[in-house]
Amino acid sequence: MNDWLFLPCAAGVEAWLADEAARLLPQARIEPQRGGVAVQGGAREAMALNLGSRIAQRVLWRVAYGPYRNEDDLYALARGVAWEQWLGPRETLRVDTTAQRSPLRSLNFAALRVKDAVCDQLREREGARPSVDTQRPDLPLVLHLGEHDASLYVDTSGEALFKRGWREDKGEAPLKETLAAAMLAAAGWQGREEDGPLLDPVCGSGTIAVEAAQLACGIAPGLHRRFAFERQRPFRDAASQSAWRELREAARAAQHAPRVPIFAGDVSFRMTDFAARNAERAGVRAAIEFKTADALQRPAPAERGTLMLNPPYGERIAPKGTRGERVAREGFVSGGESGAPADDFFARLAAHWKRHYAGWTAWVLSPDAKLPQAMRLKESRRVPMWNGPIECRLFRFDMVAGSARAPKDAAPSDAG
Repeated sequence: MNDWLFLPCAAGVEAWLADEAARLLPQARIEPQRGGVAVQGGAREAMALNLGSRIAQRVLWRVAYGPYRNEDDLYALARGVAWEQWLGPRETLRVDTTAQRSPLRSLNFAALRVKDAVCDQLREREGARPSVDTQRPDLPLVLHLGEHDASLYVDTSGEALFKRGWREDKGEAPLKETLAAAMLAAAGWQGREEDGPLLDPVCGSGTIAVEAAQLACGIAPGLHRRFAFERQRPFRDAASQSAWRELREAARAAQHAPRVPIFAGDVSFRMTDFAARNAERAGVRAAIEFKTADALQRPAPAERGTLMLNPPYGERIAPKGTRGERVAREGFVSGGESGAPADDFFARLAAHWKRHYAGWTAWVLSPDAKLPQAMRLKESRRVPMWNGPIECRLFRFDMVAGSARAPKDAAPSDAG
């Protein structure tokens, strides 16, 4: 087991991905790196990670690594791989390239040289070359160029792992499932009885609630989708096929009824309906209690619990329609009786939480570093976390009734 797998992830969540990988593969060597986690392993480990990782974006199998100065070096690097072990002339490939401080001027030309190396080698050894398929290749390859070194990977996932196979109904700029899972991991909420209830009061298309429900029900995130490795030669032998059946059967057997209640809702009937339909496809509709309601008015569904939400970015709360009616935009209130701006909305939301959610912990993902000031609350924690190209922070607020400060006779607290 000398091969290395690389699991890329959203910047800022590497530590939680490493913890997850250690739970999935307790015997494996795991090394957190910038932008992901390296795991030593082979076919079985790649299959287990594809099936069970909620936070990784893909599972990449490194097949070549070395220094380079130009495109000819990349061609030589790729020629050193025994490609007949991965695909044949009748199968297809695609090469994608990423770079960080690479001296090369054209990433497309770098990808072309790697593709040429694969095709030339197979033509020499098997008398014919594979073709390129940019949509659904049998062998997707990823070339990563650093300043001095290059890594060449086989993508065993195919479609990105955030595509769980259940989200068909979505609003604008929906949160990726992998980032929702990272938010839950950062909050320490894993669907255990001791974690308590969870509520997303602005659920949009339901990503956070569905991820939480699958956690609470022990449903493997990759159980209902297909992967590129299922078409790749190292995974076709009898031992790998048997291992894949065992992994899937174990995942099915591990499913159970939820141990904690999950609540979600939205001011928009349309978004609540989207979320409920997505939950149905994900197999967790019965585990989530949906309710169309205004986040500023919704009472706490339990004495204590966790609020987890991802409001939309880059917009002010502006009045729309007539008589200041509320207009939903991706599951978030836009406007209001007073036509108040976003800062006022957040202040009113925090006031509502302090009155009705004392004892709850709220986690809010936002790119606005001044969100605590807008909410007039002191955060007890802020976790840097990237949502694609957007630098965000996951703020934790510990709710205390009526005030952002703890009462004098209470234990000291970092937040209100």
